[in-house]
Formats: sequence, structure tokens, C-alpha cells
Amino acid sequence: MKQMNTTPQISAAEIGLAQNAEPRCPCLILTDVSGSIAGAPIAEVNAGLQRLKAKLVEDALACLRVELALVTFNENVTVEIDFCSPDNFTPPTLTASGGTHLGAAILKGLEMLNARTAEYRAAGISYYRPWLMVLTDAESGDDIAEAAQIVKEAESNRRLAFFGIGVLGANMDALGSLSLRPPLCLEGIKFQELFEWLSVNLSTVAVSQLGEQVPLTAPTWAAV
Repeated sequence: MKQMNTTPQISAAEIGLAQNAEPRCPCLILTDVSGSIAGAPIAEVNAGLQRLKAKLVEDALACLRVELALVTFNENVTVEIDFCSPDNFTPPTLTASGGTHLGAAILKGLEMLNARTAEYRAAGISYYRPWLMVLTDAESGDDIAEAAQIVKEAESNRRLAFFGIGVLGANMDALGSLSLRPPLCLEGIKFQELFEWLSVNLSTVAVSQLGEQVPLTAPTWAAV
């Protein structure tokens, strides 16, 4: 009689935590891929994601401590890349079409961050405050009230750093209602500058002490 293999399966993420005991800074990028982002804007998003990877892999400590995830949304929410180190972060070529379900997307991002930090705790890994960066026009076709409530509560308890980035004539009032931190509006299609700024600040966090207040560099990509 053939015996069944009862050995628990170990995921790549669990192996990574076992092999690297450095504290982690998880950053989830949530990007709108609705029709309003089509054309040159989505091409710049793609270039910017590649620049983010390139800059972070130049930093040996950031490669050990920063973890990136990428989620896209229109009417659907798609996990493009689950949490991984910068050297394993290989963004797909994104395309844009359809509407915008911002509320569902943020709830998915929060769920993923909560799951990843739970894995850190289970493995005895300390971690920096998680980052959630949302790029959107904020013209949402679904309700954002629940997402806003959870984000603000997490911010109040210092469990989340939320960055709302308005793109292409975004509804800044709606975006501002999501969080305690005021949103910023991207100037033109400076997505590459935005992602380079993100890489610089994640690298700064990676060399800081846990719990240390890290000042962010001024965003050169934001509209005044």
C-alpha cells in the first residue's frame, strides 16, 4: 500500500523568512489600470516599476529588508506579484482598460499586508510599519467608505503608512477622504520620478532603527 506524504508543504515565502532574519519593510503598490490610464500613462507606470526594481537592487541592505508586492485594479482586482525581495520583483507589462473599483482594491491590499505581517510574527521576524501606495484617478465605481475607515484606524494606531497619489485629473476630494495623510497629485505623468522617490525612501527606512521616525525626501514629482 502506497503511503501518503504527510509532510507539510513549505512555501517560498516561508523559506525566505527562515533564511533571512533581517527586519522587513513591506510595501504594497496598488495601481489603477482603468481606461483613463491607457496610453502614455500606463507606459510610464511600466517604466517606473522597472526603475523601482533597478534602484533597490543596487542597495544590498534594501534587498534583504524591503519586500514589494504589486496589485492592479479596474473592475477587477489582480495580484500581479505577491510579497518578494526587490531582486525577485519582476513587474509584468501592464495594460489599461475598464472602470475603477478602488474600494475593493484597497481592501485587498490591506488583507495582503495583514497576512504578510502575521507571517513575520509567526516566524519571529520584526518589521517596519507597512507601506500602502495607491495610484488612482479616484473616480471609483464602488463604495470606498469601509476601506477609508480601516485605513484611518490603522494609521491612527501607527500600523500603516498610506500614500494616496492622484493621477490624471484625479478626484482629490475622494482620495483625501481615504486617509489621515493628505494625498498628493502627480504632475503630468512623472511615474518614473515617483517610483525613484519610492526607492530612495524605502532604502532610507531599511537602514533605520525599528520605530525610528524617518523623514521622507521632498517629492519632486508632485504638482504644487
